[in-house]
Amino acid sequence: MGITFRNVADQSLDVFIHHLDLNDVPEHVVHQTRRCLLDLIGVLAAGSTTPLGRIINDHAARFFGPGREAGYLLADGRPSNPLGVALAGGMTIDAIDAHDGMKRTKGHAGCAVLPALAGYLQTHGTPPSDEDLLTGLLLGYETAIRAGIALHRTATDYHTSGAWVALACAAVGCRLRKLSSRQTNEALGIAEYHGPRSQMMRTIDHPTMVKDGSGWGAMAGVSACFLAEDGFTGAPALTVTSPDVADLWGDLGSTWHIVDQYIKPWPVCRWAQPAVTAALNLINQLKIDHEHIDKIIVHSFHEAVRLATRIPSTTEQAQYSLPWPVAAAIVDGELGTRQISAPFDNNAIIRLARSMELLEDEAHNAVFPQDRLARVEIVTSDGQRHVSADTAATWDPEAPPSDAEMEEKFHALAVPVMGKRKAEMIRNHVWSLGEGGHASQLFELISSPFTSD
Repeated sequence: MGITFRNVADQSLDVFIHHLDLNDVPEHVVHQTRRCLLDLIGVLAAGSTTPLGRIINDHAARFFGPGREAGYLLADGRPSNPLGVALAGGMTIDAIDAHDGMKRTKGHAGCAVLPALAGYLQTHGTPPSDEDLLTGLLLGYETAIRAGIALHRTATDYHTSGAWVALACAAVGCRLRKLSSRQTNEALGIAEYHGPRSQMMRTIDHPTMVKDGSGWGAMAGVSACFLAEDGFTGAPALTVTSPDVADLWGDLGSTWHIVDQYIKPWPVCRWAQPAVTAALNLINQLKIDHEHIDKIIVHSFHEAVRLATRIPSTTEQAQYSLPWPVAAAIVDGELGTRQISAPFDNNAIIRLARSMELLEDEAHNAVFPQDRLARVEIVTSDGQRHVSADTAATWDPEAPPSDAEMEEKFHALAVPVMGKRKAEMIRNHVWSLGEGGHASQLFELISSPFTSD
């Protein structure tokens, strides 16, 4: 059984890494791990069709050859080493902003942890077990989330997720490759030091393919693990060892932050989703025809108002926009990959996006990041003004989606890319993890090219 973490106080990260036992984990936490995995694979499928996904996989195949450690690029099938698998997989998932996240980290754990874990397990020497997959993913989430909260607490700048997921990706490797405590501490220090402390708001103001730094963080973390294994030394990982953040690590094994993930119903920045939710609520309740809308006013927190691109020319600009997804959801009645993909030439959406006024709300600022709120006003052509309540995004952890809704989202993203048969096989393998043998089959499915029926 290993250590029963629920009965042990003040667990060190090193002990958690090397002695976490799935038998000690509550079933609802294990099930949430499966849910997050299914969601990540769906987003991976959609991301593989983007220009970003194609470029980064070509890059990894070209420059990260398999060498002594041979794996396969996710959703692509070409050989690469674990660093290339982590880099390309992290960026491919991040290419479609539909993956899960956590409010207090102001970012995303899973999109880096899954491809890093894949890189390790593909070169592990033996077929991956269900326990390897579930425990590795859970370990990665719990480490990444705490490291993210710690970094935001101790650093004045707002860094991308890549800065702190690097520690988690190193931690997962340390467990799988059975590194010593000394090597593990060195790996965490290397990962923290080399993790990409890129400025998040720069890519918000100027949306491009660099996005949330997740792939680079995954690559840095995997590299840190292999370097420490070979004797490379690193500076102390202060986001783990500093007394200022000791409280974040003392509840390892008793508090499970993976259940605090929000799930995105739509493939755009989470900061825009409260406004989308509020706007759709008004439209659906009052049966307002978009042709009769004269103006839309959105009140929200500072970071959301910075999503100011009105008419995108790339999918990255569409994903990091507030006016475009709100307008697209109103006009089309849905917000999927089609609405954030070129061409961006729908005149009705363009008209509403241009009409939109974005206003910063101090009350919304005061509760961010724990609460992300928006209030939407719709002014119709006859002069009527309709105002929503302060609204949170759909599928926050306080009101999570059902398993059926998670499956519906997965199929919407995956089936157009890989076909119904393969999508159903992946779904069945994910839900069956823990019964034996499904991890190996699952990796074969996601490490081969995604092609529709």
